[in-house]
Amino acid sequence: MSSYPPSSPAQPTTLRQRLAGLRGPAVPPRPLDARALAALAANPGCGRRALLDGAGVDKNALATALGSPAAFGQSQFAIVRGNSFEAKVKGDGGAELLRLVHAHLDAAAEPPGAGALVPDLTAAGPEGRAARTALALREATSAKDWTLLDHPMLALEVAGTPAYLEPDGVVVHPDGRWTVVEIKSFPMIDAAADAAKVGAAARQAAVYVLALERIAGKLAGAEVGHTVLLVCPKDFSNLPTAAPVDIRRERSVTRRQLDRLTRVEELAAALPEGLSFDPERTAEELAEAVSAVDAAYAPECLAACELAFHCRERARAADEVTALGRSVRGELGALTTVEEALAAAAGAGCAEDPTAAALHRAARLRAEALEQAAALPRPHVPESPECPC
Repeated sequence: MSSYPPSSPAQPTTLRQRLAGLRGPAVPPRPLDARALAALAANPGCGRRALLDGAGVDKNALATALGSPAAFGQSQFAIVRGNSFEAKVKGDGGAELLRLVHAHLDAAAEPPGAGALVPDLTAAGPEGRAARTALALREATSAKDWTLLDHPMLALEVAGTPAYLEPDGVVVHPDGRWTVVEIKSFPMIDAAADAAKVGAAARQAAVYVLALERIAGKLAGAEVGHTVLLVCPKDFSNLPTAAPVDIRRERSVTRRQLDRLTRVEELAAALPEGLSFDPERTAEELAEAVSAVDAAYAPECLAACELAFHCRERARAADEVTALGRSVRGELGALTTVEEALAAAAGAGCAEDPTAAALHRAARLRAEALEQAAALPRPHVPESPECPC
């Protein structure tokens, strides 16, 4: 009889362990922020981004290891300028920020005075800070007084994994309403800011509103406002000004898109054992690992995802029509490659496919128009005299 104790059955790998293996043994998880969640919600069909973000993979380091580093991001000067402006807005206990919220969103209420509350939200770790924020929101709602939560921590479950979010500020009104405040360093000239930047801020704020609604659903008398306050420098000065932004549309779209995301455990379960996105691996191994997860590339990814340049290169190499844009992809229906679309335009496509028939007809009309234009007499254009100098 053997003197060794019987071997215990292998323990099943937990999701946390599986995701740690995907990142690499020595790579800490990269937390999700509201900007990343807004970009993820804008492209819910991309399983690659959902898995990498859910696993906490550093996509910037991964893209660099693949040889396609991202070419976007804030400059150090912009970050310093933004931090300086935010400190100015929140100075003196947030008096100026509360004044802007009162003036633009709650003028009928009693103005905030010197006794406005600014609770301490420090705690250990993101889970502790999120619990401390929830407690502060409960206390502020019961106090029925103006309260500013400076950089609170909010929790939101995304594709089965928790994400911890940190808005610039949340203001609790005396009536129990909660307002998200977004402080940006881009200017507001003549009471108007760049539309693209305002749209990005609104999508980011919508994520915060969804996270706050999760907390408000457990508190009596709490209500999350769907109008956020955008605070920016006025004209070309460093003085703060503000404008309310209705984010109901962005909130609805973001919530619907986040609900459509495939859960991370389902994506991870479909991957082969031993696959890893550890940046210490070779570029060939990383390219093979990334290719094992389906992506949904679109040109809009170039402004929002660190892996966009790698995905664009692969989409072009595979002749995918997604490289031409979502609108083109939607119009072409079952034609998924550029070669198929060109063949359909030349008349070699399926005759029963309405998209192929429409492409062939459009190509014929274009050819006829070019022939007619070539047959027209060209107007005589006199030659200009040579310059005497």
